[in-house]
Amino acid sequence: MRDHPQGPPAAAAVLDRPQEPEEPEEPEGPVAVAPSTYRRLLDLFDQGQVPYRLLDHPPEGQTSRASELRGHRLSAAAKCMVVAVQRPGLTPCHVLAVVPGDRRVDLAGVARECGGRKARFADQADAERLGATVSGTITPFSFHPELAVLADPALFEEPELFFNAARLDRSVAIRAADYRRLARPRVVTIT
Repeated sequence: MRDHPQGPPAAAAVLDRPQEPEEPEEPEGPVAVAPSTYRRLLDLFDQGQVPYRLLDHPPEGQTSRASELRGHRLSAAAKCMVVAVQRPGLTPCHVLAVVPGDRRVDLAGVARECGGRKARFADQADAERLGATVSGTITPFSFHPELAVLADPALFEEPELFFNAARLDRSVAIRAADYRRLARPRVVTIT
């Protein structure tokens, strides 16, 4: 696994994965956002034999601030937005748009990729239901059958990606190639 060249900032603590599987701490109190999604995420990594690092930090859901706390470039953050797409003659669909943290989602581009006329960010209730966690902690993986994943190709310009682990106070770092293999997103330009 790759470490930060200068180590993580003082605000973030890197947790090494134990050699023997250990039950990770479940969040408590105000950061108890989605323990089942957190557990599913770590199980996905373990089953896929993907090395990962857990980083503890003060609770934060905004990509730019979380990136500062984790000590990496904003471009290495996997920013995750649930988008609702209006399609002619069909019911609206939702997709998970994953882009580098220093870019914005092109809603018109997402609509085109999904055969729709227009797109908008999903309302908070739909985003949290489909993302299986609260806003600010949505992961770049879909655990919902009605939520396809679109990833911008610029995301894979970084060797390692960082994102909240379905918790405001803990993040994950994994290799971009491992993310692509596990999530199997449709890679399209959406920035």
